[in-house]
Amino acid sequence: MRMLWLILGLASLALAGLGVALPLLPATPFVLLAAFCFAKSSPALHGWLLRNRTFGKAIRDWRAHRAISRRSKAMSVLAMALSLAVSLFLAIDLAIVGLQALALSGAAAFILTRNTAA
Repeated sequence: MRMLWLILGLASLALAGLGVALPLLPATPFVLLAAFCFAKSSPALHGWLLRNRTFGKAIRDWRAHRAISRRSKAMSVLAMALSLAVSLFLAIDLAIVGLQALALSGAAAFILTRNTAA
C-alpha cells in the first residue's frame, strides 16, 4: 500500500510542478494531495515537501489554519474564469459549459470561503 501512496504522491507532485508553469492548472490542490500521500508513504519526501521553498508554506498554512493565501485564491479563481472563457470562445456546447460553470462555481466557493493565510 505504501508503494501506491508513493506513486500517487509523485504523480500529484508532478502535476503541481506543471501547475506552477501553466496558468490554467492549479498547483495547490496537487501539492496538498502529494503531502497527504507522502505522509502515508515516505517520511523523507513528506519532510522535504514541508521544507520546500515553493510549496512548503501552502502546506503548513493549510494544516495549521485550513488557510489559503490571498494570491493562491486569486490565481485559482482567475484560472477557473479563464478556462470558462476559453470554453465559450471555442463554442463548446452550452450544456457542457453550463456544467463546467456549475462545477467551477462550487470549487471557487470552496476556495473563497476558506481562511486567508497571512
